[in-house]
Amino acid sequence: MPVYDYDPPERFVAGTVGEPGQRTFFLQARSGARLTSVALEKAQVSALAERVGELLDEIVRRSGGSAPVPAMPAAGTEDTAPLELPIEEEFRVGTMSLAWDGEHETVVIECFEVSEEDVDPEAPDVGLQRNVLRVHLDGTSARAFAARSSALVAAGRPPCPFCAGPLDPTGHVCPRANGYRR
Repeated sequence: MPVYDYDPPERFVAGTVGEPGQRTFFLQARSGARLTSVALEKAQVSALAERVGELLDEIVRRSGGSAPVPAMPAAGTEDTAPLELPIEEEFRVGTMSLAWDGEHETVVIECFEVSEEDVDPEAPDVGLQRNVLRVHLDGTSARAFAARSSALVAAGRPPCPFCAGPLDPTGHVCPRANGYRR
């Protein structure tokens, strides 16, 4: 099973390619000349950013503020640069795991390649090896990752004020307006 391990990466970000409504989301890790890009869904980026933030908040709470985790992203840690080229998808993410490594005081994010079981829970487990992207982030880097990822998700199409579905530049057929265009 190929494991793309970054402990720690020089850079770990979420980014997109394409126009809102047509965007493809990626996680990208880099150390030196090594670059790994994995594709995932917008909802996965959103959930990961939210869970990383919640995990860091819990670490700060439990430690009484003594853990090496900033309560907010540190000034100057924003990474607003685009994804690095070439963007070559290693695999599509299915499941993810998130943990705090207390010994090394890092957040560990694991992204597993989508499997038949992810697509069809009734599919038999055939024991296939899946690719894994594993990233170890210190508290400051994890806060910066969560902030960028949340902003990336929020930068998509604005929501419809009636149904909260995404609005295209030409509008959309709104179910709350009995199918009329908004």
